[in-house]
Amino acid sequence: MLYQLHEWQRALLTPFAHFADATAQLFSNPYSPLAYTPMSRRLAAGYELLYRLGKDYEKPAWGLATTTMDGAEAVVTEQIAAARPFCNLVHFVRTPAGGKHARRKADPTVLLVAPLSGHHATLLRDTVRALLPEHDVYVTDWIDARMVPESAGPFHLADYVDYIRDFIRQLGPDVHVISVCQPTVPVLAAVSLMASDGDSHLPRSMIMMGGPIDPRKSPTQVNNLATTKPYSWFENTLIHRVPGRFPGAGRKVYPGFLQHAGFVSMNPDRHLKSHYDFYLDLIQGDDEDAEAHRRFYDEYNAVLDMPAEYYLDTIRIVFQDFELPRGVWKVHGRLVKPADIKSVALFTIEGELDDISGSGQTRAAQDLCSGIPAANKRHFTAPNCGHYGIFSGRRWRQVICPRIAEFIREHRDPH
Repeated sequence: MLYQLHEWQRALLTPFAHFADATAQLFSNPYSPLAYTPMSRRLAAGYELLYRLGKDYEKPAWGLATTTMDGAEAVVTEQIAAARPFCNLVHFVRTPAGGKHARRKADPTVLLVAPLSGHHATLLRDTVRALLPEHDVYVTDWIDARMVPESAGPFHLADYVDYIRDFIRQLGPDVHVISVCQPTVPVLAAVSLMASDGDSHLPRSMIMMGGPIDPRKSPTQVNNLATTKPYSWFENTLIHRVPGRFPGAGRKVYPGFLQHAGFVSMNPDRHLKSHYDFYLDLIQGDDEDAEAHRRFYDEYNAVLDMPAEYYLDTIRIVFQDFELPRGVWKVHGRLVKPADIKSVALFTIEGELDDISGSGQTRAAQDLCSGIPAANKRHFTAPNCGHYGIFSGRRWRQVICPRIAEFIREHRDPH
């Protein structure tokens, strides 16, 4: 009943949230006489804060209308290159203005595998934005499980691996795969199985960023939660059925609102301070900082439900039994053998201050992929960089992305 109770609470809060939004506008809109009363700024700030605390956050738009190519503007359009029940493969098609770059050499193709861990793929907006000028970018856009009818069947971690393998094959042998956080594990499995099969569509390179390849190394608060609770606790406490008003009614999921509560509980003081600072910014008229707060929390508070099978598989296989680093993980009965990978270049990236995937967890892929020549391996630890800083923000744009672009060009098809 927890999910249904949450929906009842949302239904109860929605009118109050709309009232708070309307009242905030009354005390801030320049056309409203109430905006010129002595306490108007404080009242507007308080009501907007209430509105943002009580509103329902939908999936944000990508908002990537343009990019640059060779210093000139290009229009960006989103196209669905492949549609699956639980994921759309989104292609960001770049159209140079006036066809000025029609004869330029094709940019490397990048498959950016977004996490299926509570947030929408749009969390990687800054990642995509920085890659677009020099890469042909495809992104896995995972679908909220509450929107997937039960008739589509279950979705396990093994199905995630299948999706990645199919997308790699679709994009051809010259693709470069970038995985951010959680998908480092299924991406490594997909490429390992392809290598074991002698598949001719192996990617040119794998770039793995801040992922739990071996969570036994430098365990974080996230890792400790998974190991201090038994599997049955996750199954009995965190799994709920989707209520009747959604297309996925009846499907078992790990609800996004529970995941969001977990995110907030990791750093409650930081979130409390951020909201108080937002209130002060509104009072002081600091519109730039206030807008930055809105943009961040519009993304951070927009969460999705994960299929129960996939979530529980991840808890057991990745965080409790450590099957990948122990060399015992089987996908559809077939052993995952990273040592079989020989022709795919590997670049692992960690953040020095990452409190989600600890130091050494991603780098563990270097040892597991023992068949890759040392000359085709690289590791980088980003100084003074937390988890989100690996793929978003100034350090991502100025320090990490240029290194990835260089690595991709070193290992692209010479022909």
